[in-house]
Amino acid sequence: MFLENEKIKLRAVEPEDLDILYRWENNPSYWHAGELRTPYSKFALKQYILSAGQNIYENKQLRFMIELKTQNKTVGTIDLFDFDAFNSRVGVGLLIDKPYRENGLAEESLKLVEEFVFSYLKINQLYAHVAETNETSGKLFERCGFEKTCMLKDWISAENGFSDVILFQLFREKIIK
Repeated sequence: MFLENEKIKLRAVEPEDLDILYRWENNPSYWHAGELRTPYSKFALKQYILSAGQNIYENKQLRFMIELKTQNKTVGTIDLFDFDAFNSRVGVGLLIDKPYRENGLAEESLKLVEEFVFSYLKINQLYAHVAETNETSGKLFERCGFEKTCMLKDWISAENGFSDVILFQLFREKIIK
């Protein structure tokens, strides 16, 4: 079945996720991976949850919550964003809450999303922008079959100026044989 395996399931965002999203979105130590560097209000997050709609064709994005099946515990989120149906590509980003890292959950989540994107949505490619300094994420995408395809120079603002970003891409023909 799509979006789950023996250990985890990827599910839609629910109103009950407000507090955990509020904690993650307002944790400055997680901001380095995203585009925004400001906190979110609970009101803004409620509006996001209500408007998410889970229609990637309409919203151009889709967020899944990563849940441990045995504990019914939400441990992270994986996002599809900048969905471009015409060019058949979508960006991917993920967050595993710090206490649950280094347990293979990111890799398992990414594999489930790959299956969804390539087998169900029939999209040609997944891509990710990873800060060059984020070696852990770079290794994750490489383990999952993504290729480093280019370097975006001075792409993101960093503590001491600007930082390069590596573009990782995974193509459907490499997954679907």
